[in-house]
Amino acid sequence: MKFNTAAFEAAYGTFEQLPKSDFPEVVFSGRSNVGKSSLLNKIFARKALARVSSVPGKTITINFYRVGDVRFADLPGYGYAKVPMKEKVRWSNMMEGYFSSDRDIRLVVQLIDMRHSPTADDISMLHFLKELNFPFIVVLTKSDKLKKMERLRRLEALEEELAFLEGVTVIPFSSENGEGVEEVRKQIEEYCINEGVTE
Repeated sequence: MKFNTAAFEAAYGTFEQLPKSDFPEVVFSGRSNVGKSSLLNKIFARKALARVSSVPGKTITINFYRVGDVRFADLPGYGYAKVPMKEKVRWSNMMEGYFSSDRDIRLVVQLIDMRHSPTADDISMLHFLKELNFPFIVVLTKSDKLKKMERLRRLEALEEELAFLEGVTVIPFSSENGEGVEEVRKQIEEYCINEGVTE
């Protein structure tokens, strides 16, 4: 898959605006400011295709990108307390509509900040993906922010915190040094190419 040919397609703020699912989709999910845009830019080998913000809750739309015959969906982050209730309801309706509308979702990339225990929202999202049988992997972001012993302690703790995800691939990732990006690309290719998408 030629990841560096990625192009921004469109952004949609409500479920009703979403176009029909006419391409296989790889979905990126996680809490606000967990690093979805940074991961996408690394995967695409582009510096600023996906806009990165230091302000949590900045992505309030579903942003679509295309690589050949595969569509990448960057979902708005969840769990930011300062977002108004009206926005939370809109987000909830959009997410529920997105995941329940029979889209051709080949893989969900669920991001979790490696420095901290998964939030209640993270755990809820993982249970949701598992219960509905969506294929997914977990990417642990900001791995470079941890010192060696801190990293080992967090990985040990995560084994317990994510014990219910038996058999799910977990990949530490850093947007600073590129750790994990090749593994994420391989996972994306496996889930798409195995289903007959080869571009």
